[in-house]
Amino acid sequence: NQTHCLTALVIGDLMRFKLLAAAVLFTAPALVLAKPLTVCTESSPDGFDVVQFNSLVTTNASADVIFNSLVSYDEAAKKVVPSLADKWDVSADGLTYTFHLRPNVQFQTTDYFKPSRPLNADDVVFTFDRMLNDSNPWHKVAGASGFPHAQSMGLPKLIKSISKVDDNTVKFELNAPDATFVSILTMGFASIYSAEYADQLLKAGKQVDLNSKPVGTGPFELKSYTKDAVIRYDVNPTYWGSKPKIDRLIYAITPDATVRAQKVKAGECQIALSPKPQDLADAKNDKSLAIVQTPAFMTAFVALNTQKKPLDNQKVRAALNMAFDRGTYLKTVFDNTATAAVNPYPPNTWSYDKAVKAWPYDPAKAKKLLADAGYPNGFETTIWVRPNGSVLNPNPKAGAELLQADFAKIGVKADVKVIEWGELIKQAKQGQHDSLFMGWAGDNGDPDNYLSPLFSCNAVKSGINFARFCDQDLDKLIADGKSTPDQAKRTKAYQAAQQIIHDQALWIPLGYPTAAAITRTNVSGYHVSPFGRQ
Repeated sequence: NQTHCLTALVIGDLMRFKLLAAAVLFTAPALVLAKPLTVCTESSPDGFDVVQFNSLVTTNASADVIFNSLVSYDEAAKKVVPSLADKWDVSADGLTYTFHLRPNVQFQTTDYFKPSRPLNADDVVFTFDRMLNDSNPWHKVAGASGFPHAQSMGLPKLIKSISKVDDNTVKFELNAPDATFVSILTMGFASIYSAEYADQLLKAGKQVDLNSKPVGTGPFELKSYTKDAVIRYDVNPTYWGSKPKIDRLIYAITPDATVRAQKVKAGECQIALSPKPQDLADAKNDKSLAIVQTPAFMTAFVALNTQKKPLDNQKVRAALNMAFDRGTYLKTVFDNTATAAVNPYPPNTWSYDKAVKAWPYDPAKAKKLLADAGYPNGFETTIWVRPNGSVLNPNPKAGAELLQADFAKIGVKADVKVIEWGELIKQAKQGQHDSLFMGWAGDNGDPDNYLSPLFSCNAVKSGINFARFCDQDLDKLIADGKSTPDQAKRTKAYQAAQQIIHDQALWIPLGYPTAAAITRTNVSGYHVSPFGRQ
C-alpha cells in the first residue's frame, strides 16, 4: 500500500515525498531472508514411513528430522538418553519397562493434519502395535516386506504386551530379559507416530499417505519432495526440544559423489555427504572447504546368498573369499581410507574377536577348493551393486569390476548387474541376488546391532539377513548374548558367533570405512555421526 501511495504522489510535492520516504524507511519492519542449509545427499529415500524400510538414506530423511523416538543415543557420551520419554524404570527381573512421557509434546500441524491433543500413551501403543500385531488394520500396509527391523530384531517374540497406564505412562512387558531392548528403541524404526493422524487416514482410506505425508514430533516438518531431486523441510515451530539453528533444511539429492563435491565447492550446498577419497584430498587444498570425519561404526561387505547354488556350499564361499584381493580393492575404491574388514563389526566395538583371522588371498588354493566342491571349471554367477557411491562403497563400478576380475582368475564368470538402490534393496530382501555389495551402519554401538539384523533366523524372514543363513547354533548364540546384561557373558557368546560367521564364509568382508563429509568453512556445529545418521 505504501508503494502505491508513493507512486500516486504529485511529483512536484518533493518535500512531502522525502518525508514520507523517510517514514517508510524508519517504520517498516526489517525484511530478513533466512538462508537454508542445503545438504547434498546420495540418493532418494524409500519414503517417509521409516518403519517399513531399513536403509540409512530413509532414516536420515525421516526418522532423524521429522520424528522422535522414546529414547535416543548420545554419541558423545556413548549412552542412551531421554527423548520423548524423559525417564524410564526397569523391573528387577528385567521383564517390565515403564516409560514416562515428556509432557506437552505437540505433533506437527500441517496442511493435511491438525492435532487436537499432545503426544500421549495412545501414540506409543499404536506405533508398536502396528508393527507387532498382525490383526492391527495398519499391519498390512507395509506389504510383503513387512516391518524389517522389528522382525529382524525379534520384537514380535520379545514383546509380550504394551499397555497404557495413563496418558503419560506406557508399560512394555517382555517374554524374556533382553539387554539390548532400550538400545533398540533408539533406532529409526522406533519413531513414534500419531495415533490420531493414523485414524484420520484410515477413515479416509488414505493409508498410503503415511509414507508421503508424514507427521511427527521432530525438529523439522516435510514441505515438499521431488523424487531423485530435492526434499524441503521447514523448522517445526512447536518443537519441544532446542530450536534448530537454521530456518530451512534442503536435501539436494545428488547421486554422483563428484557432482556433490563440485556443488559444495560452488556453494550450491553447504554440506556434501559420502565424498570419494579423491574429493577429500582435493578439499584439503581449498580454503573455502572443510572436512569433518570420524571412525565409522560401519562395515562394507559382499553378502553371499547361501540359498542359491553353488553358494550353498561352504567350500565355494570360502574359495570366493580366498580369490578376493582385498588390498587392491581398498586402495582402488577407498584410497586406503578404510581398514580391512574381518568380522561383522569394527574392532573398536566391545566383544570384537581379534583371534578370528581374515581369509588369505590365495587364488591357487581357491581353485583347489572349487574343484573339491565339484566345480573344477568354475561356474556362472551374478554380482549386484548400486549405481551411486556412498560411505560404504565410494566407487561401486570399480569395486564390482575388481571382484569380477578376481572371480575370473579362479574360473568363476560373474555378470555385474547395476541396480537402482530402491529396487536393489527390494529384490535383495526377497533373496533374488547371488552376491551383493552391501554395507551396514549400526545405530548404538552394541554388537547385537549387527548380529540380530544380519545373521539371525528372524532376519532371513524379514529379508535383511542378506546371506540368508539360518543356523540354530548361531541363532542361539545371538539370543544368549541378548538375554543377559553381563557384558563378559555377552562377549563370550558374540565371539563364538563371529567364529561361525567367519568359518561359514557368509560374507566377503571388505572394509571398515571412515565417515566423512565436506562442508563450507562458514558451517559450524556440524558433526559426522559414526553411525552415518544425520
